[in-house]
Amino acid sequence: MSRTLPFTKMHGAGNDYVLFDGLKVELPDDMSQLARDIAHRNFAVGFDQMLVVRESTEADFRMDIYNADGSQVEMCGNGIRAFYKYLRDEGHTHAEKVGVETLSGVVYPEWAGEGRVRVDMGLPILIPEKIPTTLATGAGPVLDVPIDLPDDVEWPGAPKELRASSISMGNPHCVIQVDDIDSIPLDKVGPPLENHVAFPNRVNVEFIEVVDRTHIRQRTFERGTGETLACGSGACAVGVASMLRDVVDREVEIELRGGTLQIAWADKNSPVWMTGPAATVFTGEWPVD
Repeated sequence: MSRTLPFTKMHGAGNDYVLFDGLKVELPDDMSQLARDIAHRNFAVGFDQMLVVRESTEADFRMDIYNADGSQVEMCGNGIRAFYKYLRDEGHTHAEKVGVETLSGVVYPEWAGEGRVRVDMGLPILIPEKIPTTLATGAGPVLDVPIDLPDDVEWPGAPKELRASSISMGNPHCVIQVDDIDSIPLDKVGPPLENHVAFPNRVNVEFIEVVDRTHIRQRTFERGTGETLACGSGACAVGVASMLRDVVDREVEIELRGGTLQIAWADKNSPVWMTGPAATVFTGEWPVD
């Protein structure tokens, strides 16, 4: 017998989500299939990631994250802000700070005023083997390493050489600085970098343009999804890589296509802090068997 599942559509700086609440309703066993079914922007609801509220034995709540292709991923920085706003809006918590279990560990979002959430994203992972990447060996960090593209991936004005920095914020990122991010054909360049042999678990790709020491522009190609308007964990990775390369200060504004995030990282022994918006777009119901 068919039934419907209530969902909430949300976004964080344009990174959009469909959220299902496993604390309120019984969810299907195959959530990967549900993600694939609802992901299409023309024939369904559409999203960058699907978020699922679950009970946790390690923290206050658990957040499961699915890509549009049904793959499950470790962490989503913009998603955690939307997730926490949903918890507050639905009365699951009134706490100013909660712990949320993810596949990459427990993350701690806190309220930062109307429509804004601040998140302790933890320590960045700089050791190549743990990112994981084969761009370098040893203790890291992995900074400005030449990375190749297939011979047929070219475009007018392409740089003679791409140099990648790699950071994990619980999920792997490849950060490449260029002079003009708007000139990058991300639909062409993103897939071969996402699936590059140097990243055994695939990778999220960020092209960045450093405006000055307090301002970076960013475009992101996310694993299993494609180009998105924003990526919170990617902005954190961009901030860390740029700070380690000494091209920006320890607090930086990351301008994404869907909004702006503030990233702060005091020193190598401190967590990365991300502050940005979260908003509810609409609610609806989705039919399931």
